[in-house]
Amino acid sequence: MPLIAQNHFQFILEIGAIIFALVTFTINLVPISLSIITFLSLFLSVAFTLLFGADLAMLFLSFGQNEFTHPFGPIALLAIITSLASLKVMEDSGVNVKSLQKFVFILLIGVTVFGGLMHRSFLLLWILGLFVGYFLISKSFRQKSFLTVKRVLIFCGLGGAAFVCLELLSAITHMEIFSPLLRITRIETNSLASLKMVLHNTQLIGHTPGSAYWGAEDTGFASGYISLPMSFILLFGLPFPLFYGVLVTKKDAIDYMLPGIFGYSFDFGYLGLIALVGFTLFTIIIGLMVLREYRAKREKNNKKYLGKEVLLIGSLTAFIAQAIVGMFIFNRSINGTALLTFIFLASLVISHVISLKRN
Repeated sequence: MPLIAQNHFQFILEIGAIIFALVTFTINLVPISLSIITFLSLFLSVAFTLLFGADLAMLFLSFGQNEFTHPFGPIALLAIITSLASLKVMEDSGVNVKSLQKFVFILLIGVTVFGGLMHRSFLLLWILGLFVGYFLISKSFRQKSFLTVKRVLIFCGLGGAAFVCLELLSAITHMEIFSPLLRITRIETNSLASLKMVLHNTQLIGHTPGSAYWGAEDTGFASGYISLPMSFILLFGLPFPLFYGVLVTKKDAIDYMLPGIFGYSFDFGYLGLIALVGFTLFTIIIGLMVLREYRAKREKNNKKYLGKEVLLIGSLTAFIAQAIVGMFIFNRSINGTALLTFIFLASLVISHVISLKRN
């Protein structure tokens, strides 16, 4: 049947279309008030704090861990920034939110510590996301510009201090998994060979047939280096090439050692990379334009879109942070289950366009 995906690329497009449709209908059919969004964002913030904390505890207990920060880290960022934006709206309306602010900051610190200990890439995403989120909030509510040299230095300092603390913790506990330097060493050791593999074999569409792990069976396009979760593919019984077990190390040559621009280039070609960059820029531009419209409506005392406005601030923040980290630092941040998150966040941003046309 023509609707059955024939490769990973088609499957990503089909699942993406379904997610976009579901999110668009939800955003436009379900009443989205400020109170509902505030409650949901606080609930998710608590849930992810506990989830990341439990995952970290399992790591210390050598009980195994699920690395929830990769797929759910951007969603946690969405929840926290949305909560902060909601509190800002309530504060401007004269509501006393000091106790809630303290609660949100406690959750923010909890997610920072738990998630940062699990993955250094999450720590980068989190700090970058907080910076972007505070910047968007300040612009949306016409506050004094958040982007100052002092604050940039503070965020850089926090990031540097966090990595130093991780290295010290690694030395004290004798757990190399916490060491940022170990991660850097692995990249130095393995990234050059992976980069040569990509640059020597990437074509306008896909890559040189046979250059992927599958050898002669490699078609030269959508070989599985970029894919949706394996469970999705197995659920639908699709005959795609899959990396599993010890074969994961073959996928890690791109997924773990290179930024996303190289992973997407190799699997889908330079045109695939251009499409990814175009889609990302389109989503960000659309989000900023809609955010400006929401601000204009709020300043005219139209409170109908307050819930959607704070949701858009959180969604756009999480999307920007995930896109930057995934495309330019760590491919795994926009691959596998994290790719579902990336598509979901994009749909949360773009779906607001339809809501503005309803009147």
